[in-house]
Amino acid sequence: MHPRKISHTTPSKPAVILGQSGETLNYLELERRANQAAHLFRAAGIQKGDRVAFALENCLDLFVFAWGAQRSGIYYVAISSRLKSDEIEYIIRDSGSKLLLGSDYIGEATIASLSNAISQDVILYKTGNKSLGWENWSETIAKQPETPISDEGKGADMLYSSGTTGRPKGIFREIDHDIPADAEDLSTHFVIKTFNVDSTAVYLCPAPLYHAAPLRWSMEVQKLGGTVIVMERFDPEYALQLIETHEVTHAQFVPTHFVRMLKLDENARSKYNTNSLQMALHAAAPCPIPIKKAMIDWWGPILVEYYSGSENVGMTMITSEEWLSHEGSVGRAVRGELKILDQSGEEVAIGREGEIFFANGGTFQYHNDVEKTADATNANGWTTLGDVGKVDSEGYLYLTDRKSFMIISGGVNMYPQEIENLLITHEKVYDVAVIGAPDPDFGEKVVAVVHPADAAIDIERLTEELIAFCRRSLSGVKVPRQFDFVESLPRAENGKLYKRQVRDRYWQDAAPTPMPQ
Repeated sequence: MHPRKISHTTPSKPAVILGQSGETLNYLELERRANQAAHLFRAAGIQKGDRVAFALENCLDLFVFAWGAQRSGIYYVAISSRLKSDEIEYIIRDSGSKLLLGSDYIGEATIASLSNAISQDVILYKTGNKSLGWENWSETIAKQPETPISDEGKGADMLYSSGTTGRPKGIFREIDHDIPADAEDLSTHFVIKTFNVDSTAVYLCPAPLYHAAPLRWSMEVQKLGGTVIVMERFDPEYALQLIETHEVTHAQFVPTHFVRMLKLDENARSKYNTNSLQMALHAAAPCPIPIKKAMIDWWGPILVEYYSGSENVGMTMITSEEWLSHEGSVGRAVRGELKILDQSGEEVAIGREGEIFFANGGTFQYHNDVEKTADATNANGWTTLGDVGKVDSEGYLYLTDRKSFMIISGGVNMYPQEIENLLITHEKVYDVAVIGAPDPDFGEKVVAVVHPADAAIDIERLTEELIAFCRRSLSGVKVPRQFDFVESLPRAENGKLYKRQVRDRYWQDAAPTPMPQ
């Protein structure tokens, strides 16, 4: 399927609705404007295999841009609208993008800086008024034909890693751009079969569309003729309201979203009817067991968890029913074959921890980084996302953490995810990151960086309470030796923690920004 086909059968059906503003784009409008975008790309000299980029907030023009590129045989690069100008410039230059669509959302200073830095090499368009050499996107595409371009072909995303453990890298897949843009897609068949999505789906996207899962899931739903409800920004209570108002059938979350919703008061949680939900997908990070139990108790056994990545090397999946008998698992492989390897590259015994690889999964390369691509691929051609875990006798995968986050204290290996998953369940903890900080005696020590639920709380008393809380569930070596308190933690808008930023402040002899006393 493809949005073009939906525009012929149900032209007035909403393809996307913005949750907060209510702005809507139906399938006929999406088809016409995506064709206009495709004509604009060709008029700008952008051909099959080239790259274009957007740095946008969640908005209707993002879908017009992406579907215009998809039918032009072009790679479209999604850039976080929260990045600074030098970070955006890096991705533009690294990807080789020939055109950038931005908006006022990225800020006047960023617009001015990018104008000076890349305007000679990159065509600049803006969803708002013209400024500093940026052309108006809407005015320009309105002059283009609404019919398909003559040389359509299949385009695809070229997404950049979030940079949680280093500078972001482009994830590139070679595709045949001469395949018709509306040709049947194996990924769509997979979504239909595995997640029971069809034209009746109403899908809630609560996260920024420049991330892989929100963008890809939204476009897959549109291929099938469903309606996508996009939140311009996440608010836990408003997400519940949107589920009720639009009778949402499918939604995707990350554990942080669940935490925020569960921390609402009981009146807010019970105020909205969420019975229309058939499936609540979640991924991006392991979900703490108490959090997931609480969500299943609240919404019923409709949670479906999967483990994958932007690289799309493989996927595991687990239903609520399976999870209740395999608590903490992220499921069995539904794409690729799981392999757990030790540091020498040998497969480990069942139940032993090691680095997670997928055999017979997807292939990819990190753009302009042969070394990083090689590091993610072993001699057998198996690929890894750099995570650590174990597989039980039934083939269920349990994630431990990212290999790069492992803490080695006095020769003992520890993964912070376990400690974070415990601390986040404490009622006085709003957010938390656990890292390894330098220690003269043990090499590293476990440090918990906590965003308390109440900024006015007695820090000394809370520290004592959290230490006692940890000791009830963790071995002594895993109990944080230091608790630091901050006003907020650096997270992407999809909830992913930028742990590298937290960790670096300790290893660069800089303390975290303290809470005002």
